[in-house]
Amino acid sequence: MSQVSRKEYTPEQIDNDLRVLQLLSRSFPNVAAASSEIINLEAILNLPKGTEHFVADIHGESEAFRHILKNASGNIRRKVTDIFGTSLSAADIRQLCSLIYYPEQKLEYIQAAEEFQSEEAFYDFYTITLHRLVKVLRSVSSKYTRSKVRKALPAEFAYIIEELLHESGGREENKTPYYNRIIETIITTDRADAFITALCNVIQRLSIDRLHILGDVFDRGPGAHIIMDTLIDYGKFDFQWGNHDALWMGAAVGNEACIAAVLRISLRYANLATLEDGYGINLLPLATFAMETYKDDPCKGFEARTDSDITPDERLSDSQKRLITCMHKAITVLQFKTEAALIDRNPEWKMDDRKLLHKIDFDKGTVTIDGVEHPMTDLNFPTIDPADPYRLTPDEARLMARLRHSFMVSDKLARHMQCLLSHGSMFGVYNSNLLFHASIPLNADGSLREVTVDGKKVKGAEMMKRVDATIRAAFYNDTPEDRRQYARDFFWYLWCGPDSPLFDKARMTTFERQFIKDKATHKEAEGNYYRLRNDPQVCDMILDEFGAKGPDRHIINGHVPVKLSKGETPIRAEGRLMVIDGGFARAYHSTTGAAGYTLVFHSRGFQLVQHEPFTSSEDAIIHGLDIAGTTQVVELSQHRMRVRDTDKGAELQSQINELTELLYAFRHGYIKEQTRNVKVK
Repeated sequence: MSQVSRKEYTPEQIDNDLRVLQLLSRSFPNVAAASSEIINLEAILNLPKGTEHFVADIHGESEAFRHILKNASGNIRRKVTDIFGTSLSAADIRQLCSLIYYPEQKLEYIQAAEEFQSEEAFYDFYTITLHRLVKVLRSVSSKYTRSKVRKALPAEFAYIIEELLHESGGREENKTPYYNRIIETIITTDRADAFITALCNVIQRLSIDRLHILGDVFDRGPGAHIIMDTLIDYGKFDFQWGNHDALWMGAAVGNEACIAAVLRISLRYANLATLEDGYGINLLPLATFAMETYKDDPCKGFEARTDSDITPDERLSDSQKRLITCMHKAITVLQFKTEAALIDRNPEWKMDDRKLLHKIDFDKGTVTIDGVEHPMTDLNFPTIDPADPYRLTPDEARLMARLRHSFMVSDKLARHMQCLLSHGSMFGVYNSNLLFHASIPLNADGSLREVTVDGKKVKGAEMMKRVDATIRAAFYNDTPEDRRQYARDFFWYLWCGPDSPLFDKARMTTFERQFIKDKATHKEAEGNYYRLRNDPQVCDMILDEFGAKGPDRHIINGHVPVKLSKGETPIRAEGRLMVIDGGFARAYHSTTGAAGYTLVFHSRGFQLVQHEPFTSSEDAIIHGLDIAGTTQVVELSQHRMRVRDTDKGAELQSQINELTELLYAFRHGYIKEQTRNVKVK
């Protein structure tokens, strides 16, 4: 009889590891417990790799984001089609998918339809639907352990769902009546609606094993607060911070320039829902100040963007539009003033060129930038003293104090920022993929560029880690005040600083775009990363720097919309780089030609999904309409990836190695076995 070979350990190895093994033996006190855990872990290693979902640059578009989360970027529809493609019509598949995405709303719609008014019709619908949903759930849960599936089940129905999941397609004649009776009883006890909703929610959750958000939940869209609530409930995600997220984080810790910029962007797109409804920010002081200060000013150029792709005109009355226009101008002037204070306080940023108010010649009606004189489109600045243009008037100072207080006392905003801190970072490396939002600053020759962060010159991975630590320092009360002040200031640099890894452009031309017609002055020259990232050697250098290993490694980021309409492609550098910002924000749709990209990484490889604009959840519920999308196979693995091929697999293998050594220690008398009953975790 053949014997399985067992690893041998030297006495020196055991002695070196004895303390760790003794601690491990508290959880696994004997050979039986340790070997059972090894068997369990080895089995998990051979399961298919879970599906990872990558999303970037959501920009507050909560409805489209939530739909993509519900349909797993089309994965659920593909799964349903695979299961029922030969037995159901395309219309039936659409309706089943619509039910899975929006179970409660879809059930209400179905129950109101004429054809479902009889008791018999309802019974037939529930019976057929429950069997179909169980079949879908059985498929999406097949790559997970029973324990993991059990944790995803709602407690109320966990036992029943488990029983139905492990029914073997009706081939067990002894149990067929048992399974059928479960379904019948669910219906006759009036629990079908609740049970269907539970099944659909579990299908959604198990269709994605891990969600990666590559920055910019916040921006011009109306639902950033809804997205954050969704993520908090979702739980299994990580977050790489974007420039808009940094701006809101800065506002939350009281950075006045960040507060002004957040308000300016929101007003520019007539998006007050996130501020007022989401976070309870009191905008009345700003509205009062604006109407008093600019009541006779047409505020030309400050009109909110209310085209049909962003905010329909009919949602705003003429008086509301006028108010928003005045508020927009008032906060824009305050932004330029508060930014100047940060630039003066942090000379190492070398951003004096962004202080432009003192370069306005009010007599000539011009402003001088880089030695060139440009006509101004607006010279009505009642709060700017040409002799001291950056000084806040007493009314402006009181206004900024009230706005700052409003941001800092918002409990919901604080909770969402804490979520960004606990789940977020500047970069992440997951399963050989390097994730970050925007860029890694580079020199013209492709080498890593040194950036001064908190008084120290750093580059590459060290730079990103130091930025990460600086962000966190702003939120900790025990941070020394001088460092905490720098950290608060630094959020604004991350937003628009030339060497910021979240921006990486020569300048942010807000002033020029607002007050100068010449579009040549509006240009924001991109950093070297954006020019060089198509080079495979540059990407390999960056991947090496961040420790992303393996033959199939990638950089995945967003930030700059992929202009599909101009021939750009999201796959670059011979497949080493994937840019998945296709423009979630509606304002980008006309220039990008798409409505966002999402990336799916399952056990067989990568699929890139290009989305068309989302109409509404109502269309999805009533008509079964899904987000139209084009799926591109980016990369297929030669073999189906298993858990052992992932970071989680490496972690489990390490546990197996420790347990194997513990078995050896038990069997050779280094550690005594305990016979008491101990629950194995």
